[in-house]
Amino acid sequence: MPLTDINTLLDDVYTRLSSRITDRNIEDPLLVGIHTGGNWVAECLHPRLIDAGLITDPLSSLDISFYRDDFTRIGLNPKVKSSAFAVACEDRHVILVDDVLMTGRTIRAALNVLFDFGRPASVTLVTLIDLDANELPIRADIIGQQLRLPFNQRIKLTGPEPLTLEIQEITP
Repeated sequence: MPLTDINTLLDDVYTRLSSRITDRNIEDPLLVGIHTGGNWVAECLHPRLIDAGLITDPLSSLDISFYRDDFTRIGLNPKVKSSAFAVACEDRHVILVDDVLMTGRTIRAALNVLFDFGRPASVTLVTLIDLDANELPIRADIIGQQLRLPFNQRIKLTGPEPLTLEIQEITP
């Protein structure tokens, strides 16, 4: 299955997310992007949700660099940015946004960071792409597109301006 145009994916995610907020009567949720790609996606969704009157607070962001369970093993040199919450997440309905769900490890780390800031009432996970390659029992609530890629391919989101998605070949 080919990769869908990013603007179409963002439109689909927005439509599903706004329907979920409305159908479940979720009052004033907090939108939180995971640094970096998830934050870029959240930055695209945020003004649309504000304009629709579905959220009122500024966008919040999470940096999970030191919460990953694999950063020392794979040799990451994290460029740590601070997590920034515009308001407290305690007892709030949080919409957590990431770009690509692959193993689930990023989301696990993001949940750890999120709970360090407070206990949300609920968390809705939104991803632009789900690669269905989970190593952990984590599933997105709202997905732009589900893909299965050969072992030698990965999805790369670049941005923020312009925001683009591409499939890259990985050489072992």
